[in-house]
Amino acid sequence: MSETVIENLNVEAQEVLITPAKLKAALPLSDTAKAVVAAGRDTVRDILDGKDHRMFIVVGPCSIHDVELAKDYAGRLKKLADELSDTLVIIMRVYFEKPRTTVGWKGLINDPYLNDTFKIEEGLHIGRKLLLDISEMGLPTSTEALDPISPQYLQDCISWSAIGARTTESQTHREMASGLSSAVGFKNGTDGGLDVAMNAIGSAVKPHRFLGINNEGQVSVIHTRGNRYAHVVLRGGSAGPNYDSVHIKLCERALEKANYPKNIMVDCSHANSDKKPELQPLVMEDVTNQILEGNTSIVGLMIESNINPGNQKIPADLSTLEYGVSVTDGCIGWEDTEAALRDMRDKLRDVLPKRKRLV
Repeated sequence: MSETVIENLNVEAQEVLITPAKLKAALPLSDTAKAVVAAGRDTVRDILDGKDHRMFIVVGPCSIHDVELAKDYAGRLKKLADELSDTLVIIMRVYFEKPRTTVGWKGLINDPYLNDTFKIEEGLHIGRKLLLDISEMGLPTSTEALDPISPQYLQDCISWSAIGARTTESQTHREMASGLSSAVGFKNGTDGGLDVAMNAIGSAVKPHRFLGINNEGQVSVIHTRGNRYAHVVLRGGSAGPNYDSVHIKLCERALEKANYPKNIMVDCSHANSDKKPELQPLVMEDVTNQILEGNTSIVGLMIESNINPGNQKIPADLSTLEYGVSVTDGCIGWEDTEAALRDMRDKLRDVLPKRKRLV
Protein backbone atom coordinates (compact mmCIF):
# COMPACT_ATOMS: atom_id res chain seq x y z
CA MET A 1 0.00 0.00 0.00
CA SER A 2 1.56 3.30 -1.07
CA GLU A 3 1.88 6.16 1.43
CA THR A 4 -0.13 9.27 0.61
CA VAL A 5 1.98 12.41 0.80
CA ILE A 6 0.05 15.36 2.24
CA GLU A 7 2.81 17.66 3.53
CA ASN A 8 4.92 20.31 1.71
CA LEU A 9 3.33 19.50 -1.61
CA ASN A 10 4.37 22.85 -3.10
CA VAL A 11 7.75 23.12 -1.34
CA GLU A 12 10.64 22.31 -3.65
CA ALA A 13 13.45 22.55 -1.10
CA GLN A 14 14.40 23.87 2.32
CA GLU A 15 17.73 25.45 3.25
CA VAL A 16 18.96 25.80 6.81
CA LEU A 17 19.94 29.44 7.39
CA ILE A 18 22.72 30.82 9.56
CA THR A 19 21.44 31.81 12.99
CA PRO A 20 21.23 35.47 14.02
CA ALA A 21 23.79 34.80 16.75
CA LYS A 22 26.32 33.38 14.28
CA LEU A 23 25.84 36.23 11.80
CA LYS A 24 26.31 38.79 14.57
CA ALA A 25 29.42 36.95 15.78
CA ALA A 26 30.84 37.00 12.25
CA LEU A 27 29.93 40.67 11.74
CA PRO A 28 29.81 42.27 15.21
CA LEU A 29 28.91 45.87 15.97
CA SER A 30 31.98 47.79 17.11
CA ASP A 31 31.77 50.12 20.08
CA THR A 32 31.72 53.04 17.63
CA ALA A 33 28.83 51.58 15.65
CA LYS A 34 26.88 50.74 18.82
CA ALA A 35 27.24 54.32 19.99
CA VAL A 36 25.96 55.66 16.65
CA VAL A 37 22.92 53.34 16.67
CA ALA A 38 22.09 54.15 20.30
CA ALA A 39 22.52 57.90 19.82
CA GLY A 40 20.34 57.81 16.72
CA ARG A 41 17.57 55.96 18.55
CA ASP A 42 17.77 58.27 21.57
CA THR A 43 17.61 61.38 19.40
CA VAL A 44 14.52 60.17 17.53
CA ARG A 45 12.84 59.33 20.85
CA ASP A 46 13.71 62.77 22.22
CA ILE A 47 12.21 64.42 19.13
CA LEU A 48 9.03 62.34 19.48
CA ASP A 49 8.90 63.24 23.19
CA GLY A 50 9.33 66.95 22.41
CA LYS A 51 12.66 67.13 24.23
CA ASP A 52 14.69 67.87 21.07
CA HIS A 53 13.50 70.73 18.86
CA ARG A 54 15.04 69.36 15.67
CA MET A 55 13.34 67.38 12.89
CA PHE A 56 14.57 63.96 11.80
CA ILE A 57 14.96 63.30 8.10
CA VAL A 58 15.07 59.77 6.69
CA VAL A 59 16.74 60.15 3.31
CA GLY A 60 18.41 57.83 0.83
CA PRO A 61 17.86 55.42 -2.05
CA CYS A 62 14.50 53.79 -2.56
CA SER A 63 16.38 50.50 -2.27
CA ILE A 64 19.99 49.37 -1.98
CA HIS A 65 21.21 47.40 -4.99
CA ASP A 66 24.92 48.38 -5.12
CA VAL A 67 26.95 48.35 -1.91
CA GLU A 68 29.73 50.61 -3.20
CA LEU A 69 27.14 53.09 -4.44
CA ALA A 70 25.46 53.03 -1.03
CA LYS A 71 28.75 53.79 0.71
CA ASP A 72 29.47 56.59 -1.76
CA TYR A 73 26.08 58.09 -0.98
CA ALA A 74 26.59 57.61 2.77
CA GLY A 75 29.88 59.48 2.68
CA ARG A 76 28.23 62.46 1.01
CA LEU A 77 25.26 62.31 3.38
CA LYS A 78 27.47 62.22 6.47
CA LYS A 79 29.12 65.51 5.48
CA LEU A 80 25.73 67.10 4.87
CA ALA A 81 24.37 65.69 8.14
CA ASP A 82 27.19 67.31 10.10
CA GLU A 83 26.58 70.63 8.35
CA LEU A 84 22.83 70.67 9.12
CA SER A 85 22.91 69.01 12.55
CA ASP A 86 21.79 72.09 14.49
CA THR A 87 18.36 71.84 12.86
CA LEU A 88 17.98 68.49 11.07
CA VAL A 89 18.87 65.00 12.26
CA ILE A 90 19.80 63.01 9.16
CA ILE A 91 19.21 59.23 9.10
CA MET A 92 20.15 57.26 6.01
CA ARG A 93 17.45 55.20 4.36
CA VAL A 94 18.95 51.71 3.87
CA TYR A 95 16.15 49.54 2.49
CA PHE A 96 16.96 45.90 1.73
CA GLU A 97 13.47 44.45 1.33
CA LYS A 98 10.88 45.52 -1.23
CA PRO A 99 7.20 44.52 -1.07
CA ARG A 100 5.70 43.40 -4.36
CA THR A 101 2.06 43.44 -5.42
CA THR A 102 2.75 40.55 -7.82
CA VAL A 103 6.37 39.78 -8.76
CA GLY A 104 9.63 41.65 -9.17
CA TRP A 105 13.01 42.14 -7.51
CA LYS A 106 12.46 41.82 -3.76
CA GLY A 107 15.63 43.53 -2.62
CA LEU A 108 19.25 42.97 -1.69
CA ILE A 109 18.66 40.36 1.00
CA ASN A 110 16.35 38.21 -1.12
CA ASP A 111 18.38 38.47 -4.34
CA PRO A 112 21.70 40.23 -3.69
CA TYR A 113 23.11 39.64 -7.18
CA LEU A 114 19.98 40.86 -9.05
CA ASN A 115 19.93 37.70 -11.14
CA ASP A 116 17.25 35.47 -9.58
CA THR A 117 19.79 33.31 -7.74
CA PHE A 118 18.20 34.20 -4.37
CA LYS A 119 21.33 33.81 -2.24
CA ILE A 120 19.51 34.95 0.89
CA GLU A 121 22.20 33.99 3.40
CA GLU A 122 24.77 35.93 1.36
CA GLY A 123 22.28 38.80 1.21
CA LEU A 124 22.09 38.88 5.00
CA HIS A 125 25.89 39.03 5.23
CA ILE A 126 26.11 41.78 2.60
CA GLY A 127 23.32 43.81 4.16
CA ARG A 128 24.65 43.59 7.71
CA LYS A 129 28.17 44.48 6.60
CA LEU A 130 26.85 47.57 4.84
CA LEU A 131 24.93 48.68 7.93
CA LEU A 132 28.10 48.28 9.99
CA ASP A 133 30.14 50.29 7.48
CA ILE A 134 27.63 53.15 7.42
CA SER A 135 27.39 53.18 11.22
CA GLU A 136 31.19 53.31 11.43
CA MET A 137 31.00 56.50 9.35
CA GLY A 138 28.93 58.01 12.15
CA LEU A 139 25.62 57.94 10.27
CA PRO A 140 22.51 56.31 11.80
CA THR A 141 20.44 54.08 9.53
CA SER A 142 16.80 53.19 8.93
CA THR A 143 15.01 50.40 7.10
CA GLU A 144 11.59 48.95 6.38
CA ALA A 145 10.75 46.00 8.63
CA LEU A 146 9.12 43.78 6.04
CA ASP A 147 10.13 40.17 6.64
CA PRO A 148 9.23 39.20 10.24
CA ILE A 149 12.40 37.08 10.60
CA SER A 150 15.08 39.51 9.40
CA PRO A 151 14.95 41.95 12.37
CA GLN A 152 16.70 39.33 14.49
CA TYR A 153 19.62 39.59 12.06
CA LEU A 154 19.72 43.36 11.49
CA GLN A 155 17.65 45.38 13.98
CA ASP A 156 20.60 45.99 16.34
CA CYS A 157 22.04 48.20 13.57
CA ILE A 158 18.88 50.28 13.01
CA SER A 159 17.93 53.64 14.55
CA TRP A 160 14.46 54.05 12.98
CA SER A 161 12.12 51.56 11.30
CA ALA A 162 9.18 51.85 8.93
CA ILE A 163 6.18 49.63 8.36
CA GLY A 164 4.98 50.10 4.78
CA ALA A 165 1.51 50.91 3.52
CA ARG A 166 0.93 47.33 2.34
CA THR A 167 1.82 45.81 5.72
CA THR A 168 0.55 48.38 8.23
CA GLU A 169 -2.75 46.47 8.34
CA SER A 170 -0.99 43.14 8.97
CA GLN A 171 -1.31 41.68 12.45
CA THR A 172 2.10 40.03 12.02
CA HIS A 173 3.79 43.39 11.41
CA ARG A 174 1.94 45.15 14.21
CA GLU A 175 3.07 42.45 16.62
CA MET A 176 6.63 42.59 15.28
CA ALA A 177 6.69 46.40 15.63
CA SER A 178 5.71 46.07 19.28
CA GLY A 179 9.07 44.41 19.90
CA LEU A 180 11.38 46.46 17.66
CA SER A 181 14.18 48.24 19.52
CA SER A 182 13.85 51.44 17.46
CA ALA A 183 10.99 53.89 17.05
CA VAL A 184 8.70 52.77 14.23
CA GLY A 185 6.63 54.74 11.74
CA PHE A 186 3.41 53.24 10.32
CA LYS A 187 2.40 54.51 6.90
CA ASN A 188 -1.24 55.22 6.13
CA GLY A 189 -2.98 52.70 3.87
CA THR A 190 -2.64 52.78 0.09
CA ASP A 191 -6.08 54.40 -0.10
CA GLY A 192 -4.75 57.34 1.92
CA GLY A 193 -7.02 56.66 4.89
CA LEU A 194 -5.77 57.05 8.45
CA ASP A 195 -7.71 54.28 10.19
CA VAL A 196 -5.22 51.53 9.33
CA ALA A 197 -2.27 53.50 10.74
CA MET A 198 -4.21 54.56 13.83
CA ASN A 199 -5.15 50.96 14.56
CA ALA A 200 -1.58 49.85 13.96
CA ILE A 201 -0.21 52.36 16.47
CA GLY A 202 -2.80 51.24 19.01
CA SER A 203 -1.70 47.64 18.55
CA ALA A 204 2.06 48.21 18.48
CA VAL A 205 2.19 50.20 21.72
CA LYS A 206 0.80 47.19 23.61
CA PRO A 207 2.52 43.93 24.64
CA HIS A 208 2.12 40.89 22.38
CA ARG A 209 2.97 37.22 22.25
CA PHE A 210 3.57 35.59 18.89
CA LEU A 211 5.67 33.01 17.05
CA GLY A 212 9.12 34.02 15.83
CA ILE A 213 12.77 33.01 16.16
CA ASN A 214 15.25 33.77 18.91
CA ASN A 215 18.91 34.71 18.55
CA GLU A 216 19.84 31.03 18.19
CA GLY A 217 17.39 30.55 15.33
CA GLN A 218 14.97 28.47 17.38
CA VAL A 219 11.24 28.86 16.81
CA SER A 220 10.04 30.67 19.92
CA VAL A 221 7.11 32.43 21.51
CA ILE A 222 8.16 36.09 21.50
CA HIS A 223 6.92 38.21 24.41
CA THR A 224 7.09 41.97 23.75
CA ARG A 225 6.72 45.01 25.99
CA GLY A 226 5.10 47.23 23.35
CA ASN A 227 6.72 50.08 21.47
CA ARG A 228 5.52 53.44 22.75
CA TYR A 229 7.40 55.26 20.00
CA ALA A 230 5.08 54.09 17.22
CA HIS A 231 3.86 57.02 15.10
CA VAL A 232 2.19 57.82 11.79
CA VAL A 233 3.79 58.45 8.39
CA LEU A 234 1.64 60.22 5.80
CA ARG A 235 2.44 59.00 2.29
CA GLY A 236 -0.68 59.95 0.33
CA GLY A 237 -2.91 57.41 -1.36
CA SER A 238 -5.22 56.64 -4.24
CA ALA A 239 -7.22 59.78 -3.44
CA GLY A 240 -4.10 61.95 -3.78
CA PRO A 241 -1.56 63.66 -1.49
CA ASN A 242 -2.18 64.10 2.24
CA TYR A 243 0.66 66.39 3.36
CA ASP A 244 -1.23 69.71 3.00
CA SER A 245 -2.37 71.67 6.04
CA VAL A 246 -5.94 70.34 5.87
CA HIS A 247 -4.83 66.71 5.92
CA ILE A 248 -2.27 67.44 8.63
CA LYS A 249 -5.03 68.97 10.78
CA LEU A 250 -7.26 65.94 10.19
CA CYS A 251 -4.40 63.68 11.23
CA GLU A 252 -3.81 65.75 14.37
CA ARG A 253 -7.47 65.37 15.30
CA ALA A 254 -7.35 61.60 14.74
CA LEU A 255 -4.26 61.31 16.95
CA GLU A 256 -5.84 63.48 19.63
CA LYS A 257 -9.08 61.46 19.55
CA ALA A 258 -7.11 58.25 20.01
CA ASN A 259 -5.04 59.86 22.78
CA TYR A 260 -1.79 59.33 20.88
CA PRO A 261 1.10 61.83 20.81
CA LYS A 262 0.70 64.35 18.00
CA ASN A 263 3.75 63.22 16.05
CA ILE A 264 3.44 63.25 12.26
CA MET A 265 6.04 62.28 9.69
CA VAL A 266 5.56 63.13 6.01
CA ASP A 267 6.76 60.86 3.22
CA CYS A 268 7.64 63.25 0.40
CA SER A 269 7.56 60.42 -2.14
CA HIS A 270 4.89 57.95 -3.28
CA ALA A 271 1.42 59.46 -3.70
CA ASN A 272 2.48 62.69 -1.99
CA SER A 273 4.55 63.52 -5.05
CA ASP A 274 2.25 61.74 -7.51
CA LYS A 275 5.09 59.21 -7.95
CA LYS A 276 7.10 61.96 -9.64
CA PRO A 277 10.35 62.13 -7.66
CA GLU A 278 11.24 65.60 -8.90
CA LEU A 279 8.23 66.95 -6.96
CA GLN A 280 9.62 65.89 -3.58
CA PRO A 281 11.36 69.24 -2.93
CA LEU A 282 7.97 70.96 -3.40
CA VAL A 283 6.53 68.76 -0.65
CA MET A 284 9.47 69.70 1.57
CA GLU A 285 8.86 73.37 0.84
CA ASP A 286 5.16 73.07 1.70
CA VAL A 287 5.94 71.31 4.99
CA THR A 288 8.52 73.97 5.82
CA ASN A 289 5.95 76.70 5.20
CA GLN A 290 3.44 74.93 7.45
CA ILE A 291 5.98 74.97 10.28
CA LEU A 292 6.78 78.63 9.63
CA GLU A 293 3.05 79.31 9.91
CA GLY A 294 2.80 77.62 13.29
CA ASN A 295 2.52 73.84 12.81
CA THR A 296 3.85 71.92 15.81
CA SER A 297 3.02 68.31 14.93
CA ILE A 298 5.29 67.55 11.95
CA VAL A 299 8.46 66.01 13.36
CA GLY A 300 10.06 64.26 10.39
CA LEU A 301 10.30 63.69 6.67
CA MET A 302 11.14 60.80 4.39
CA ILE A 303 12.85 61.49 1.04
CA GLU A 304 13.83 59.08 -1.74
CA SER A 305 17.20 60.29 -2.98
CA ASN A 306 20.17 58.86 -4.87
CA ILE A 307 23.35 60.17 -6.45
CA ASN A 308 21.64 60.55 -9.83
CA PRO A 309 17.94 61.23 -10.43
CA GLY A 310 15.25 58.95 -11.82
CA ASN A 311 15.22 55.17 -12.00
CA GLN A 312 16.09 52.31 -14.32
CA LYS A 313 15.02 48.73 -14.97
CA ILE A 314 17.36 45.91 -14.03
CA PRO A 315 18.95 44.84 -17.33
CA ALA A 316 19.90 41.31 -18.34
CA ASP A 317 23.50 42.57 -18.65
CA LEU A 318 24.19 44.03 -15.19
CA SER A 319 27.35 45.73 -16.48
CA THR A 320 25.09 48.22 -18.25
CA LEU A 321 23.48 49.46 -15.02
CA GLU A 322 23.77 53.24 -14.75
CA TYR A 323 25.73 54.22 -11.64
CA GLY A 324 23.87 56.03 -8.93
CA VAL A 325 20.37 55.47 -10.35
CA SER A 326 17.62 53.60 -8.48
CA VAL A 327 16.39 50.23 -9.77
CA THR A 328 13.05 50.61 -7.97
CA ASP A 329 11.16 53.89 -7.39
CA GLY A 330 12.55 57.07 -8.91
CA CYS A 331 14.66 59.34 -6.69
CA ILE A 332 15.85 62.92 -6.73
CA GLY A 333 19.56 63.36 -7.41
CA TRP A 334 22.23 64.41 -4.94
CA GLU A 335 22.41 68.07 -6.01
CA ASP A 336 18.66 68.53 -5.50
CA THR A 337 18.86 66.67 -2.19
CA GLU A 338 21.57 68.99 -0.87
CA ALA A 339 19.78 72.11 -2.07
CA ALA A 340 16.39 71.14 -0.63
CA LEU A 341 17.76 70.13 2.78
CA ARG A 342 19.95 73.22 3.06
CA ASP A 343 16.98 75.42 2.18
CA MET A 344 14.84 73.71 4.81
CA ARG A 345 17.55 74.09 7.44
CA ASP A 346 18.11 77.77 6.65
CA LYS A 347 14.39 78.56 6.96
CA LEU A 348 13.80 76.54 10.14
CA ARG A 349 17.04 77.07 12.06
CA ASP A 350 15.70 79.95 14.13
CA VAL A 351 12.09 78.71 14.23
CA LEU A 352 12.31 75.16 15.55
CA PRO A 353 13.94 76.08 18.90
CA LYS A 354 10.96 78.36 19.61
CA ARG A 355 8.32 75.82 18.56
CA LYS A 356 6.14 74.80 21.48
CA ARG A 357 5.17 71.19 20.96
CA LEU A 358 2.41 69.57 22.99
CA VAL A 359 3.02 65.84 22.64
